[in-house]
Amino acid sequence: MDHFRITPDTQVDLSQHDPYYSGEISKKKGRALLKDHRQALMDLQELLYAENKRQVLIILQGIDTSGKDGVIRNVFGDVNPQGTHVVSFKVPTRHELAHDYLWRVHQHTPAQGDIVIFNRSQYEDVLVVRVHDLVPEAVWEKRYQHINEFERLLVDEGATILKFFLHISKQRQAERFLARLDRPNKRWKFNPGDLDERERWDDYQAAFEAMLSKTSTPWAPWYVIPSDRKWYRNMAVASIIVEKLNSLEMQFPKEVPDIESYRDQLIGMIED
Repeated sequence: MDHFRITPDTQVDLSQHDPYYSGEISKKKGRALLKDHRQALMDLQELLYAENKRQVLIILQGIDTSGKDGVIRNVFGDVNPQGTHVVSFKVPTRHELAHDYLWRVHQHTPAQGDIVIFNRSQYEDVLVVRVHDLVPEAVWEKRYQHINEFERLLVDEGATILKFFLHISKQRQAERFLARLDRPNKRWKFNPGDLDERERWDDYQAAFEAMLSKTSTPWAPWYVIPSDRKWYRNMAVASIIVEKLNSLEMQFPKEVPDIESYRDQLIGMIED
């Protein structure tokens, strides 16, 4: 999966990343791998929670219908919700706008032992803000460095950060919008405003490319995940997360001294 990782200081051209890519892995094999990764992630999340020394932040970005909700549901569906939290960043509230733009983000970063998944994130302030010209360029241009330094702070304090850009084609987006209309239980997700945003496709692609180019760092790398095929998208994200968590070499806390003596005590309680 390393070839999905954006090397720092690389100029990203999304036209060179195939959103339909699935390598030589069949759909059947991909689904089997995802099943294995889900089990591994469940075990690793328990270990992370028990060790209680590190924190993990997963960031999901992508245009509408790229599959952020699908990744959360299909990759993290087996983990213990006690130590896993999802935060969705929508339009800032009036109260949030009264603070600096990172204020609302920082209060949701993970505590020790936790995995936090950001469905959208601080990057909205160099994406939507840029595309809709909500603040001057001189303002949002500085935010790439702000965000890099913010993420470096989190990493220095013990966090592991993985950032996934879910890359889909314009045609696939239209197909997924249509699928929402064709399924009565999915129509609630359709917003006519999404089609207005689609008219800004090229502007968003330019904003995504700048984001990936300027904020993929050694301490918080971006991965561009081919997302036209949902099964491959889910498998790829899960694979990268499991590989990274395995590399942390986490350990369960030491058992209490003379633990076997407690076994005898408990057996005695049962027999009584």
